[in-house]
Amino acid sequence: MKKNKDYDHIPSKVHYKRSFGDILISVITYIVYSIFAFVCVYPFYYIFINSISSNTLSDKGKIIFLPKEIHLTNYASVMKLEGLFDAAKISLARTAIGTLVVVFTSAFLGYMFTSKNMWGRKFWYRFIAATMYFNAGIIPLYITMTNLKLTNNFWIYVLPTAISPFYMILCKTFIEATPGELREAAVIDGAGTLTIFFRIILPVIKPILATVAIFTAVNQWNAFQDTLIYITDKKLNTLQFVLYQYITQSSSIKALLNGSSSSANIAASMAKMQTATSVRMTVTIVVVTPILLVYPFFQKYFTKGIMIGAVKG
Repeated sequence: MKKNKDYDHIPSKVHYKRSFGDILISVITYIVYSIFAFVCVYPFYYIFINSISSNTLSDKGKIIFLPKEIHLTNYASVMKLEGLFDAAKISLARTAIGTLVVVFTSAFLGYMFTSKNMWGRKFWYRFIAATMYFNAGIIPLYITMTNLKLTNNFWIYVLPTAISPFYMILCKTFIEATPGELREAAVIDGAGTLTIFFRIILPVIKPILATVAIFTAVNQWNAFQDTLIYITDKKLNTLQFVLYQYITQSSSIKALLNGSSSSANIAASMAKMQTATSVRMTVTIVVVTPILLVYPFFQKYFTKGIMIGAVKG
């Protein structure tokens, strides 16, 4: 293979000499982001090491950076708490169903509002967007949910938040950034609205769908106020609401867990007896861990989706 002599004078690798200012900025940047990462990660690490350390030392605030007298008794005891697994099932169900519903409605409405053939497109778009800024308040909303027979009903977790104006706008902006020729070609081939949406639009907008999915899943998983307001049936309690109850009643739960152990076991492991602090720390880890495991599966789409969905062009 012959070499092109026109490019022989260009070095294969270009080495740039960094100035002192460039090096200083890089060092400062690494330091600032390292501190920021530490601030974000340390609270989770602190809760975790306190949940597996000696409960006596943890209760006295002596577990700061390293775990001491490691044991897993706290997790074995917390798993025996009444209603924990039932609440986990409700949380998983509302997160899965609620996320699917919001993703679908946001994508479909975002697609329809980009269609020039939609009747009253501008009016309905502004009408839905206006709900981001105005609401009736808790009491009128509670009365409405009661009249709709949604109190003490699982669907209270899904239907009131089925349409999100913010996510709809993200999807609409993302779809507008996709090539319009794709839809035009499908229309020429005789494809209808639903065919274009499911076969053309959805495969193209996966990044923004993943972004909406992770946002919605986190919101659904962490929500507990709707349970507090609309639910009195314990069978419909969510995991976050149970966590809220356990944190506010941790002293009583500590006595319950300690009372369920035999006196011989208590005498043999005083450091492993439940305290209010150990209950709070352990239940927090149990509740937070599932949603933390979901994020890595959506991470590769997250940055692209939120950037393209937020800025048109």
